[in-house]
Amino acid sequence: MTRVLSCIQPTGDVHLGNYLGALRNWVSGQHSADVFHGIVDLHALTVTQIPGVIGNNTLQLAAVLFAVGLDPDVATVFVQSHIPEHSQMGWIMECTVSFGELSRMTQFKDKSAKREAEFVSAGLFTYPALQAADILLYDANEVPVGDDQRQHIEITRDIAMRFNHRFGETFVIPEAVTPASGARVMDLLNPTSKMSKSGADDSGVIYLLDQPAIIEKKFKRAVTDSETEVVFDRERKPGVSNLLEILAAATGTNPQKAAETYTKYGELKSASAQAVIAMLEPIQLRYHELLSDRGELMRMLHKGNIRAREVASATLSRAHRAIGLLESK
Repeated sequence: MTRVLSCIQPTGDVHLGNYLGALRNWVSGQHSADVFHGIVDLHALTVTQIPGVIGNNTLQLAAVLFAVGLDPDVATVFVQSHIPEHSQMGWIMECTVSFGELSRMTQFKDKSAKREAEFVSAGLFTYPALQAADILLYDANEVPVGDDQRQHIEITRDIAMRFNHRFGETFVIPEAVTPASGARVMDLLNPTSKMSKSGADDSGVIYLLDQPAIIEKKFKRAVTDSETEVVFDRERKPGVSNLLEILAAATGTNPQKAAETYTKYGELKSASAQAVIAMLEPIQLRYHELLSDRGELMRMLHKGNIRAREVASATLSRAHRAIGLLESK
């Protein structure tokens, strides 16, 4: 069975774009592949400097992942920092990648430029080495990524092939794959930009845990246009098309079909809000149930951690033997 790895950082709240564009596919994909989903809290250290935040965010994100439908008996959901092999393999990856390769990483250039007047962590520079460890530890065949992450998969492949050339066949060479097509969710106030948790203004962002009244308010303020025709046309009517795509994703239809039902923007906004509220209601209920029983939530995470560590420790031992490190016993 194909092994697939997807990871997510516990930074910021999960929004509708995350769910419809990725997490819903994670849920459906757990039955057709051997899936590993890591909450990569160590990566969050590059931007987090306040005590306690990462731990709380990690627990809340775990509750979200299980609430949307990931089954701990089917999918391997784990916490990166609970698997010490990540840090150990990360050092081996740092010693296998070159300074020049890391220097050419686009995300480091972009993020460090944005933080020019702030503290720039060395971890932001070596991030791809730890990410390579995340992937290679689990013998992942496929890593679903967007275009902004393809460079990270390419450098992971380069590191793995270099290691295999030096020390013998050790790592599975992963393939970057285009994720299953999910809804393209744009910001409600800026429908030409993807919905994002990193923007300065979240008024156009629907979070998975937003209350119904807040969701209704955000949809009422959604940008449309000066016309009145309800039609799905991303180029000419991005705001209306975004509402139609959200409505279609929430109700299991298609945007073109949804457009045939409405003649007024107000009706479309209201219908979209109600559809999203209905879709998120069971997720929110399950989320709060899980957070109210921390013991059960930790048990679910522990189950994934055990399996993840079994796989990761075997891979790390294989790498140690290939290098020829002195065995401890």
